[in-house]
Amino acid sequence: MIFFKTEEELELMRLSAMLVSRTIAEIAQAIKPGITTLSLDELAGTYIRDNKGIPAFYNFESYPFHICTSLNDVIAQGRPSGRVLREGDVVSIAAGVLMNEFHGDHAYTFILGETSPEILRLVKIAKESLFAGIEMAVAGNFLGEISSAIQHYNEKQGFGVVRDIGGHGIGRALYEMPQVANFGRKASGIEMRQNLVLALEPMVNLGKQGTIEEKDGSYRTADGSVSVHFEHNVVIRPEKAWVLSDFAPIEKAEKANKNLNSSYY
Repeated sequence: MIFFKTEEELELMRLSAMLVSRTIAEIAQAIKPGITTLSLDELAGTYIRDNKGIPAFYNFESYPFHICTSLNDVIAQGRPSGRVLREGDVVSIAAGVLMNEFHGDHAYTFILGETSPEILRLVKIAKESLFAGIEMAVAGNFLGEISSAIQHYNEKQGFGVVRDIGGHGIGRALYEMPQVANFGRKASGIEMRQNLVLALEPMVNLGKQGTIEEKDGSYRTADGSVSVHFEHNVVIRPEKAWVLSDFAPIEKAEKANKNLNSSYY
């Protein structure tokens, strides 16, 4: 079933989404070579609870962590661990919050220190492709308009768009219908109506689109290439989508952290 939110519910969802944004911004301040992804998980869990939220990923389908930390060739659902971050790592952080009975859920990719021009271009294009999809997230368009926009924005640059996992509806449940593929035909899928809320999340590989699902539930690139992940929570509106989450505090922290490479801007 697809749920359409009231204006009052959307305001509550905005608060949840913004807490996710601030949580990832806290991680952007702390992340650096020499620390573990488990320490970032602990930071996120504490910050969410201190701000009157519930970490939505924690114990969801028995998942034992507060965030997902996907490194290098891990596409999504990577598990925090004692693995120490190193110069050159590409780290995708996904976080979720339950607050006021509604969820927020989004993701951002960070580059630690120096990397190749190809990876810088991958991060730039994948991030831009999210906004290409958001431009299509208006009432009266078909869902496939979003999928097609994301796919072609990346593929024309030679990158592989992940097909096995993608975006979704969001609201009182963390995962609601409809599913939102990052590839597809323009005139396909449901016709989008006002106040549908979607979590749009391009996952894009430097190499081919193939994936491997690991026993722990994480996904890796089949060819071992680097993958990146960006996500926003978006409300369908008649003329222009309303983005509930906000990259601005994350980008501010990213640019201020000398350990992070934001030269792709």
